[in-house]
Amino acid sequence: MIAMAKGLSSGYLPISAVGVADHIVAELKEKGGDFIHGFTYSGHPTCCAVALENIAIMEREGLVERTREDTGPYLARALASLNDHALVGETRSLGLIGAVEIVREKGTNLRFLDKEGEAGPVVRDLCIKNGLMVRAIRDSIVCCPPLIISHGEIDQLVATIRRSLDEAEPVLRALKPEPVS
Repeated sequence: MIAMAKGLSSGYLPISAVGVADHIVAELKEKGGDFIHGFTYSGHPTCCAVALENIAIMEREGLVERTREDTGPYLARALASLNDHALVGETRSLGLIGAVEIVREKGTNLRFLDKEGEAGPVVRDLCIKNGLMVRAIRDSIVCCPPLIISHGEIDQLVATIRRSLDEAEPVLRALKPEPVS
């Protein structure tokens, strides 16, 4: 089973879909009759028209291939340049989804305040202040740039993360870890 949402219309209008393999549908039907699914606003014609056009644009412009062959690997290399920062435990990415893990001590999994989720929001808020929208997920910041991002914009994204990490470091280092009992 696979769920699809924002990518169908690039978020212009609400639409989602669930893809289910034939063998799973057959099993469900065998066990309980009909395979009934759907929601009140599933398949709204306007949203479907937008999704179809959006997918056509992505195909025409080769955005998936461009992400796979060019901008995805470029983002991975650019994020990896942050691995030298004292707060970065690791960077990781897949396509155009990237994450920067924040640690108290390089080469360890030690967290600020000895609990997970304290550092991510600090760095996230600084990134947003510096003009970059990212999410904090526990002690990582996550970015999901658009498929049309350029190399220059990726460079700017990574420079903003580095600047925000630099600004976050004294704030995070001032936090006192809780004693471990």
